[in-house]
Amino acid sequence: MATAATRTSRPVRSGRRALVQVHRQFGLSDADAIDMYYAMLVTRRISEQALKLAFQGAIDVSIPADGHEAAQIASMRALRPTDPAYLFYRSSPAAYARGMTAREILLEYFGRADGPSSGGKNLAGHWAKRELNLMSMSGSVATHIPHAVGSALAARLRGEDTVSVAYFGDGGSSKSDFHEGLNFAAVHQLAVVLFCENNGMAISVPFEKQSGVRSVADRAVGYALVGISVDGSDPLQVYRIMREAVDAARAGKGPALISGSTPARSAKCDRPRRWQRRDGRIRSRASVTTCAITAC
Repeated sequence: MATAATRTSRPVRSGRRALVQVHRQFGLSDADAIDMYYAMLVTRRISEQALKLAFQGAIDVSIPADGHEAAQIASMRALRPTDPAYLFYRSSPAAYARGMTAREILLEYFGRADGPSSGGKNLAGHWAKRELNLMSMSGSVATHIPHAVGSALAARLRGEDTVSVAYFGDGGSSKSDFHEGLNFAAVHQLAVVLFCENNGMAISVPFEKQSGVRSVADRAVGYALVGISVDGSDPLQVYRIMREAVDAARAGKGPALISGSTPARSAKCDRPRRWQRRDGRIRSRASVTTCAITAC
């Protein structure tokens, strides 16, 4: 009798089933959630190993992407493969999410001739691959923003149903390229999304020392377009916000500026426990683990 009662009342199991439904409410299947989590694990390992190789002198340069995986991988999933994407130097997770392999990323780090971005002619971090619509970029910060806006204008003239996206850091929002691109996109109501990954530190300059607003998204008001702030460590919220912005742009409702806050890498060393709480991998693990448990 007691055994039968135990089998029919499984509150913990019910709670797990409720949790697994969360990502489905955002339009993601169990396989999608697991795939996103796997991509976050792989790209974190690549970032960590590339930094070690740089310290050892085996590669020329490595700019870590630790803490940016959730923002990039989740937002890339909201795009179509045909949508032009302009990445920046921390965008190895976005490149992987679009379809670049771990081997190809490491070929770029080692500057090999068969690297997809430049054939070893450029420094690592200039992520590009024509077949994946990952567009070439410059080493100068934020210069690819006007390029993304220009490709959105070209798509309109060609009658294409694509949305361009440009990724950049908070330091890029202090460049004239950012303001010029934002203004042109707003005036012409182009299908482009500008995604700022704000880790609060432009290499060595804190965000509060380069901006009078609390969020990069607040600058959208001056150009009469949509500005959205989101927790860049929450992949589900990032996916939802990006999908809504992309769908609106594709429907002709104009551009959007998204600011995703991500944990600063310096905090990983200075305040490891606090950094871990904001780590997107940790926040994704619960849903993924529950997927596996529920499938048993």
